[in-house]
Amino acid sequence: MTPQPGPRTVSVAPERLDGWLAGFQQRHGRVAAEVSPDRVLLLAPDGATAGFNLVWGPLPEGDPLAGLVGEFVRARRVGALIARQKAHAVGVFDGALLVAGRHGSHYVQGRTKAGGWSQQRYARRRANQAGRSFDAAAEDVAELLLPELGRLEALMVGGDRTAVAAVLAHPDLAGLAELRARHGSGVLSVPDPNAGVLAGFGAVFRRVGIELNQLA
Repeated sequence: MTPQPGPRTVSVAPERLDGWLAGFQQRHGRVAAEVSPDRVLLLAPDGATAGFNLVWGPLPEGDPLAGLVGEFVRARRVGALIARQKAHAVGVFDGALLVAGRHGSHYVQGRTKAGGWSQQRYARRRANQAGRSFDAAAEDVAELLLPELGRLEALMVGGDRTAVAAVLAHPDLAGLAELRARHGSGVLSVPDPNAGVLAGFGAVFRRVGIELNQLA
């Protein structure tokens, strides 16, 4: 017997969501919607389901499908941080458009195979270099994002989880860490940050995740 596919998650650009929903209903029939303050579940007559997490809060009153598209398509002012040990990028986005940004690279020594005191000395040096890298990233975050804090709807982050946490641990950035906790995703996977990666990050964090069951 051929094994059946299990649940999976796909993602689409918000501008394609309306067409994706139309295609889903063409394949599976007209859907009913179960709506809660933080989630929409679409149920098709053939048993297929599609789930959406409402990361921006409850839908407005009215047609849930139109409301779903409207919430994801709407251009929002969002702060962004991409951090790794050797590089960082910080930006402000209106929708997918980068309106202000900065990036930097840093020297952090690679790991050594030496043992004993040499290994400990290299580890301390590497930790100090990484600390300076995170401090520089935090300075750029403070300069670009703190003045925007009252206007930002979310802080989206990418790169390395440890590096992101180290940057946002700076006491001056507590408000941004709170903003990320309220509205934001996990640490998104992106290449090492540079000007091009930062400019394209808006398209990455705006993608809509859709959870499909095995019948969808």
